[in-house]
Amino acid sequence: MPDSTMFDSAFQARLRDLLVWRRDVRRFRPDSLPEGALERLIELACLAPSVGLSQPWRFVEVAGPARRKAVRENFEACNAAALSAQSGERAQLYARLKLAGLDEAPLHLAVFADRGTRQGHGLGRRTMPEMAEYSTVTAIHTLWLAARAEGIGLGWVSILEPARITAILDIPTEWRFIGYLCLGYPQAEDDTPALERADWERRRAASDFLLRR
Repeated sequence: MPDSTMFDSAFQARLRDLLVWRRDVRRFRPDSLPEGALERLIELACLAPSVGLSQPWRFVEVAGPARRKAVRENFEACNAAALSAQSGERAQLYARLKLAGLDEAPLHLAVFADRGTRQGHGLGRRTMPEMAEYSTVTAIHTLWLAARAEGIGLGWVSILEPARITAILDIPTEWRFIGYLCLGYPQAEDDTPALERADWERRRAASDFLLRR
């Protein structure tokens, strides 16, 4: 069992700093990541909890220019549709938002959940098969924090069509698309979410989300 002094008040404060300064990055510097950075981040991501120790996450590095271009085109189409669904001042604000770092980020990573994996022998998924997807999200968040600790930014792109991304990347259709991640060194750092700085939304107090019965 680890010594409790490993996680003293100083560590706890630094952990809080890590959570506060984790951002959804959209603007990246062109610098490549160090050799082995991706493999190191994936190794840490795989320490995330998963239902039945199923480890259903599947990471796909997207390096081919043609595939990246196809992903970019799908984003543009989906983003245009999302813009058309807005109206008035909200549409103007949406048009000014930068919602992807696809052109600048040196590393692209698509993440899928394999709900049909036999690992874990189905434990914990009989009544809630979606636990495979939830487990995959914990792996993404673990990777996100690990990246931030190394000064690497991560942007989660969700304005994409899952079926189209699956086809572009030639992925088994039974895998479920969870997210498309852009990774690289951020142009700037901030402890306030970009959407809050852009007046899109405000972070609510934690007390708003706690119910007692």
